[in-house]
Amino acid sequence: MTKIKSICVYCGASDDVAPGYIKLAEELGRELARRDIRMVYGGGGIGLMGACARAAHESAGDVLGIMPRFLLSKEMIYEEVEHRIVDDMHTRKQMMFDESEAFIVLPGGIGTLEEAVEILSWARLGLHAKPMAFLDEDGFWSPFFELMEHIIDGGFTPDAFRSALVHCDTPKSAVDALMDKMIVLGE
Repeated sequence: MTKIKSICVYCGASDDVAPGYIKLAEELGRELARRDIRMVYGGGGIGLMGACARAAHESAGDVLGIMPRFLLSKEMIYEEVEHRIVDDMHTRKQMMFDESEAFIVLPGGIGTLEEAVEILSWARLGLHAKPMAFLDEDGFWSPFFELMEHIIDGGFTPDAFRSALVHCDTPKSAVDALMDKMIVLGE
């Protein structure tokens, strides 16, 4: 199993969600800290974003938040951790990608989905080989996986892409899955 030093977490920034989603985000933050894996995320202090970052930080984990200036008042930056303020979403997403070796996607909205699909698209195009896992306990991402099967079955994406699609139900299994899929270039 390969050691991953930095995982980007994509997730929702809404407090108006079921408490189980917040709890799952907290569990993931603690798992990352326990394994000494730096959490890279969007920098917010609310919703799953804030819950995951707080839990990682309070468990002595290393956390890097990256937020575009225009979202400072909307996502309320979590100031207890290192953060970088950037000019726009494109810079934020590129920096999150550059600072991470793998990705975990918690439940979230259209922004979370967009970030995850972009990373999958880049992998499909051969621009990177960083693994990604979708994490939920209640089947939140099941419709997405059904859509991906439909796309593959329709011939729009090759069968081999199924191996890039990982769906886990615990933080431990998500991190373990990423470590099993990690490709170390030059070895």
